[in-house]
Amino acid sequence: MWRPKRFSRIFDEIERAFEEIDEMIDRMFRTFTKMPRETAEVTVEGPYFYGFSITIGPDGRPIIQEFGNVRPSRWGIERSDVRRPYVETHVDSKAGVLKVVAELPGVDKESIKVNASEDVVTIRAEQGDRKYYADVKLPAKVDPTSAKASYRNGVLEVTLKLKEKVEEEKGYEVKVE
Repeated sequence: MWRPKRFSRIFDEIERAFEEIDEMIDRMFRTFTKMPRETAEVTVEGPYFYGFSITIGPDGRPIIQEFGNVRPSRWGIERSDVRRPYVETHVDSKAGVLKVVAELPGVDKESIKVNASEDVVTIRAEQGDRKYYADVKLPAKVDPTSAKASYRNGVLEVTLKLKEKVEEEKGYEVKVE
């Protein structure tokens, strides 16, 4: 199938990203299968949470974001007591705001701490055995004093005013033949 060069690069990047993910998952399964199955004393360190999302950035390259409390490493699986929540950022240049949305199930709003600067939002939450932490690098400069946060049904939403107007990419119409 013929594809224009710029689309070919995008598809090549996506294919490489999926190959990296496939290798990462393969390493994780190999590590789990090498773990001893029969021991005199069985201890469960879990629960284990791991996930990833793939989005296409403004430059056309895939962005892979991992979340959870385990990470693949060259020495196997690294587990942490603190989970990295799933986080998304959305810029609404027409309204002049940036939204940070984070999934924090199982905690009360009183246990959530949010700190904002011009280019980073830090999210912490701890309740019982649920601990969350994330430093979210923002795609645009914001006014941290304008931050407002709400928490409903395990989802935290932080809204911040943009410091400067973000220019949207100019596009052009493509004639379909």
